[in-house]
Amino acid sequence: MAFTLLPLPFARDALVPYLSSETIDFHYGKHHQAYVTNLNNLTEGKPQAQQTLEQIIMGTEGPVFNNAAQVWNHTFYWNSLKPKGGGEPRGELAQAMTRDFGSFAKFKEEFTQAATTQFGSGWAWLVVENGKLKVVKTSNADLPMKHNQTALLTLDVWEHAYYIDYRNARPKYIETMFNNLLNWDFAAKNLSNAK
Repeated sequence: MAFTLLPLPFARDALVPYLSSETIDFHYGKHHQAYVTNLNNLTEGKPQAQQTLEQIIMGTEGPVFNNAAQVWNHTFYWNSLKPKGGGEPRGELAQAMTRDFGSFAKFKEEFTQAATTQFGSGWAWLVVENGKLKVVKTSNADLPMKHNQTALLTLDVWEHAYYIDYRNARPKYIETMFNNLLNWDFAAKNLSNAK
């Protein structure tokens, strides 16, 4: 069973002007596709070829893990964004943020700090751990499920995620995602499923 590049949950130009079609073409069409291709090449004819991404992630290390995790991470990232997104969450997710961070503003500050200070390549995540919301950051392909955490939302801070549109201004990219593209409906659904 070959792994495939899942379709984007929006049109390639749907995030303009915040993320350009060129960024999507390179990030999704080249980087994400390369992880899928590499994973297929690494697992061809092996037992992992019959496993789910999650099974591979939890049962391997090295190149197979890196490519499987990056396929999963990127699919999750695309779903963490949406046209006309951003702003503040409502409902149960908003209440959980107030409970666990003190306020949405405090959550935003903590998440922004994690995303800004992740050295080199990596990810900032909103997760659930032991029934409580937390902000974590991971390097390279690492991801919450390896640490018994459930991911709710992520922001890719590898340079290829933002360099075409924001050059070296990672904080501006993070702020723009908060204001315009973060998909709180996706995060709320993940929170509901985590129970």
